[in-house]
Order: sequence, then C-alpha cells, then structure tokens
Amino acid sequence: MLLRIGLAVGSTLPRLPLPPIPPPLRPHSCRLLSRRRALLLLPLSSLRPSASAVSSSAAMAAPPVARKVPRKLAEHGDVRVDDYYWLRDDARADPDVLAHLRAENDYTAALMSDTKQLEDEIFAEIRGRIKEDDIDAPLRKGQYYYYKRTLTGKEYAQRCRRLVPTDGPVTVHDEMPAGPDAPAEHVILDENLKAEGHDYYSIGAFKVSPSGKLVAYAEDTKGDEIYTVFVIDAESGQYVGQPLKAITSDIEWAGDDNLVYITMDNILRPDKVWLHKLGSDQSDDTCMYHEKDDTFSLGLHASESKQYLFVGSGSKNTSFIFYLDIPNQSKELAVLTPRVDGIDTTASHRGNHFYITRRSEEFYNSELVACPLNNVAETTVLLPHRESVKIQDVQLFENHIAVYERENGLPKATVYRLPGTGEAVGQLQGGRAIDFIDPAYAVEPEPSQFHSNVVRFYYSSMRTPPSIFDYDMDTGVSVLKKIDTVLGGFDVSNYVTERKWAAASDGTQIPMSILYRKDMVKLDGSDPMLLYGYGSYEICIDPTFRGSRFSLVDRGFVYVIAHIRGGGEMGRNWYEDGKLLKKKNTFTDFIACAEHLIENKYCTKEKLCINGRSAGGLLMGAVLNMRPDLFKAAVAGVPFVDVLTTMLDPTIPLTTAEWEEWGDPRKEEYYYYMKSYSPVDNVKAQDYPHILVTAGLNDPRVMYSEPAKFVAKLRELKTDDNLLLFKCELGAGHFSKSGRFEKLREDAFTYAFILKALGMTPPSTASSL
Repeated sequence: MLLRIGLAVGSTLPRLPLPPIPPPLRPHSCRLLSRRRALLLLPLSSLRPSASAVSSSAAMAAPPVARKVPRKLAEHGDVRVDDYYWLRDDARADPDVLAHLRAENDYTAALMSDTKQLEDEIFAEIRGRIKEDDIDAPLRKGQYYYYKRTLTGKEYAQRCRRLVPTDGPVTVHDEMPAGPDAPAEHVILDENLKAEGHDYYSIGAFKVSPSGKLVAYAEDTKGDEIYTVFVIDAESGQYVGQPLKAITSDIEWAGDDNLVYITMDNILRPDKVWLHKLGSDQSDDTCMYHEKDDTFSLGLHASESKQYLFVGSGSKNTSFIFYLDIPNQSKELAVLTPRVDGIDTTASHRGNHFYITRRSEEFYNSELVACPLNNVAETTVLLPHRESVKIQDVQLFENHIAVYERENGLPKATVYRLPGTGEAVGQLQGGRAIDFIDPAYAVEPEPSQFHSNVVRFYYSSMRTPPSIFDYDMDTGVSVLKKIDTVLGGFDVSNYVTERKWAAASDGTQIPMSILYRKDMVKLDGSDPMLLYGYGSYEICIDPTFRGSRFSLVDRGFVYVIAHIRGGGEMGRNWYEDGKLLKKKNTFTDFIACAEHLIENKYCTKEKLCINGRSAGGLLMGAVLNMRPDLFKAAVAGVPFVDVLTTMLDPTIPLTTAEWEEWGDPRKEEYYYYMKSYSPVDNVKAQDYPHILVTAGLNDPRVMYSEPAKFVAKLRELKTDDNLLLFKCELGAGHFSKSGRFEKLREDAFTYAFILKALGMTPPSTASSL
C-alpha cells in the first residue's frame, strides 16, 4: 500500500509493512472471524511440545548452499567482500538465480511438509472468519452511491454504484436503499474478470469523472507497482481512448476531458507530472513539471472541493506545492508554497482560501495556516504548533474542518465550524472532540461529502472490528454505518487490549499495544508471544483489528505491537530520534520492549517470537544479530537487510530518495554507522533462533536479492541447527499475492512456522517432529 502522498514526503515507494488490515473491500480492509475448528479449542497442554522443531523430513532435504563469487566493495578505504552479490539480477531472468530461489522454495516446502495439515487448518480458520459476500459502507457522491462488493469464493471485488432516489441533503441517517423497489445495482468494474489470466492483479486507483460518466482506473498485473491506466464508460464499460502506460497510481481528473498523472524515471522515482486530454495519444501529453533533483519525488491529490489539484514535490525533510485551477481550465501549474529546505507542507482548499499544514524544524509537530487564493504569501494561523500534539491530517468541508492529530501516542479527531465563505478566518476555537472507547485504537479519515456536515471516519482496535462511522459535525451525533462481520461466535468481551510502556536504554518510555484472550492466558511467563515492530518513515503502526491474528490469540498467544522510535506515533521527534545517526534507537527500543515483557511475565524468551516486514525486516535482522539469545523465532518479511550496499548504489530504486532517511554512506560518518547495523554486514558465527524470511521477485521496494543474500550468509556462518527457511514468491511483489484469500495463505504459513518453532504443533501434525 502506498503512503497517502499529501505531498509531504513525496511519493516514493517506501519500504512499507503490510497494511494493518489487508485489502479486499477498502484500502485498509480484511474481514474477520468464523467458526473455530476443534483444534482452536484445544488447551495448550494438548499441543504436544517437541524436542526439536526440525522434523525428520529435514534429514532428507539438504539446505541450498549458494555458491560464493567474491566481489570486493571498497569505500572510504574500507573493503567489504560480498560473496553473494551475484544473486542480484535486475532483469529477474538469470537461470542460476531463479534456480537458487526455486531450490530455497523447495527446501522450505520440504521442511514445512509435516505442518501442511496445520497450515490448511489455520487457513480455513482465517478464511472462515470472513463474511465472503459483503459490501462496504456506500458513499454518496453526486447522484450515486458508490461501494465495493465481494462475492463468495471470489478473490477480488466488484466496483458498484446505485442511483440516489432523492435530492435530499446528506445526513448521518442516510441509507442506500436495497430490495426489489430500489434503483438497480450497476457493476462498473468486476476485478475478478479483469484478473483472469494474471497471477497478480491489483487496482491502485479508481477515479470517477466529475460528471460521473467515466471512470479511470490503474491496474498492476505483476506486483512491480508500475501501472497502466484505462478509461471506461461507467455505464457500458467500453474503453475510451488508449491506455496510459508505465505510470504511478497517482491519477486525478481535471474536468471531464483531462487526466493528470505521474510517471517515474529509471529508478522508479516519480519525477514528471503530465496532462492528458482524452482521445489523444499519450505521446502528445503535456509535461507540466519535471523534478530533476533525485532526492525529491512527486505526488498528486485533489482538494475536497474538487476545485484544485495539488502537485507536491517532496523529500523526507522538505516539500513544496504547485496547484492547478480546474474550473478555469488552467493548463499550467502555479506555485502555492515555495521550496525551502526543512519546510514541509500539505494543502487543500475551501472557499476563498487554501489551507496548509506546515512543518519546520521550529514547528516540528506542524501548524495549520490559511492563505487567500489571491495572496498565498499572506498566512493566518488556525492551529498553532504544540509540543505535545502532532497534526496528522485535515479534512475540509463547505462549513467545517476535521483535524486529525496525535497526542501521547494516540490518534484524536476534532471538528470545528468555519466562518462563512468570504468572511475572515482566524484561530480555530470551540472544537468538538470525537470520543473513542478503547485504550489503544486506530482512527483514519474516510472519503466524505464536501457539501455536507457529515464527516466519515474509520475506527478499529485490536479487538474491535473495522468500523465506519458518520459523524454530524453540528450535533455531535455519530452513526455506525458498517462494522465488519466476524463469523463464528466472536465475542469482543473475551479479549483484552492494554497499553503499556517500556523504558528504553536512555530512559525514553516506549508505548506498546497488547492483545490477548483473557480465558486462555496466565500472564505468569508461560504464555507464547508474537511481538511486532516497524519503526521507520514516521509511519504510525496503530493497533488495528486483523482477523488472522486470532488464529494465534485463540491458541493462547499474547500479541504485542512495539511503537518504537523511527515511527510517528509520538510526534515528529519520535521519528527524528529513530533515523539517520540515531537509527539504532529503533533496534534498542525493540529489545527493551522484549525485555520488559519478559520481566513482567507476559512471556519468556523461550516463548518469544518476533515479526517485522520491509523496513521492519531490517529491524528483525538487526536485533537478531544484536540479541539472538532473546528470541525463539523470527519472521522477516521482504526485509531491507543489505542496507549499506543498497544505499551506496543510486541505480537501485529508492536509494537517492532515502538518503535523508538512512543517511548517505558516500559520507564517511554515515558509512561506518550504517555498516555497524546493516544486517547482511553483521551476520556472525553465533547461534540464531528459528528464522523464516520471505521475498517477492518483482518487489520494487526491497529487491529480492537482499533477503536471498541474508539467508545465504546466515547458512554459511550460523552455528545452530535451528530452522532457517526462505520463501520467495516468484509472481508477486512487496505485498505478496494479490487475491484476498491468497494473501491469507501467507499468514497461515507464517503461523504454522511459529507454532512449529515453539513445538506447539498438535498431535496430528507433530508425529514427525
């Protein structure tokens, strides 16, 4: 999933974790709990422990040994020898490389063959929690309700709409009519049909034209996040014009006849924004801006009013904004905020003003300002900077503004009434805060109607299924529009969520979100645990609901998210203290959380498993090298583990854009600091816990060769007999397979590995252990 590129951090492809809730029905979705298998109800005592997690099948399967082809890498007078550099093949076509990856997959399948029944049972549990035939909360937009529908047994969604039978205003009580007398449902796009013949299929954007007559959608059929955009007639489904090829998923309508889109350079950096007139050839499109600085990337979004498009150019520390005036049919971009080093801006529009969220070194948690359309240099502060509150997002309406912030690590939402259009704006006062009930939770803005007093938001916690609420900003009335159905007798009262704090080595308090089933844990140190971490890019890993997680929780696991530095949970400085020359704080914070949980008897190190993906996979690699004794098993998904070599090579996607995140190792200070933690460079002859590593061959964010090299070096040097498995999806990218059920297979496989590593496989699958 791409960041919402409001323009602040540019639209590079960061090394992301999986969305907290994987897609089917909505960008944050995956739907939830079904009948528990008999196995799920077995007490932990009936899950037979084994002396070793390595089954007898391991004796018949020799681990693949990558050949060594020494390559010297010299920088700052320091010479590193990379024996496995040959595993990198940018074309993904080298027969020797592909043969090695297949050998790793075969070895993994052989060693996990004795848990295949368990994996299948877990998959059935996870899938059984999902209401397969479902729709998401319809959004009223113009004369239609728009929504997604999923069908029983189908991997992908249908994009649908239905006429609104009344001209009345949007209210929180508005409901889409159904039944025989309701306007007929119209399927605009059936992703299941489009996905036929493709191993991978993903819709990255689905944009309805202002008139509602056309739809532009962006599709990816490889997992490399390079999209093709098609325009279709919303009623007939017929194609309009020729597709736009090799672009990002950033597309917006500029009136009914024009599209604005972004293309990438040869290192997948979004660098050009284009204006396309429907019916013309892509080669005739107008380049509106070319960002030549290779540390900056472009992003695009429309204002809620749909009067302006904003094009932002951003690095990890600086961003500036252009705007396009749609009603006046402008064909040129105008400057809204200038390029000033260290100043980061996002923007929207309402009435006679642009509204700008602005961050600087002085105002590190951001301030909200407004400026007149005819004098963008004249700003009025609406919300000043506050040391303890970070402005996360704003959502504008005709008469209101909804402000999403973070305080003490938790999200909050406040709505304010704005002065009438044409009246002077001033500091916001008299806001109405929206209340939330869980001790730890997630809140995000949802698409809403600009010309209404209703703000829609998403809410969930680790025990509360994803929910969509409509909130009346005048009366404070909140109406639940949709809560994901959890099948199988799910009872929220069986589960406990907690928020605890661990002291880092420098005394900083690190928040943790905790979930467990209260009738299945003892909290005496005997419970198994899965501890998750990420800690990069200022991304907040909020404690959302994920249905698959309950296949561990209902087996007595404690599940914990460590909100470590490098993320954005506690404000901008939380991020600054976990990047560049402070990156090791991310790793030591995670270790401190693990030690705190052990000390307070949530688990023991013999029962502690850890998990992280992408930049969180870097976290896994670093802590495994630093404290391998602390963990029983680790899962490193698409891990960014060859940090130094990657960041020295500007031809690799993301490298130049991320020098402000990790550091530029062409500078000696950064080189030696990064070398001191880069996982591939720090594998040593020592015992490691059980390890599962995954990759995607077409991954544009973390090249598959990074985890492949990490595993090869671990095989060479580690001194234990524990499991070391590597699974590379040969037809997918960073986010694994694309189908909603296919994705669940990865969770089932991962959980089977964890149970195997802990010796918790049930009798029916433990006979070969």
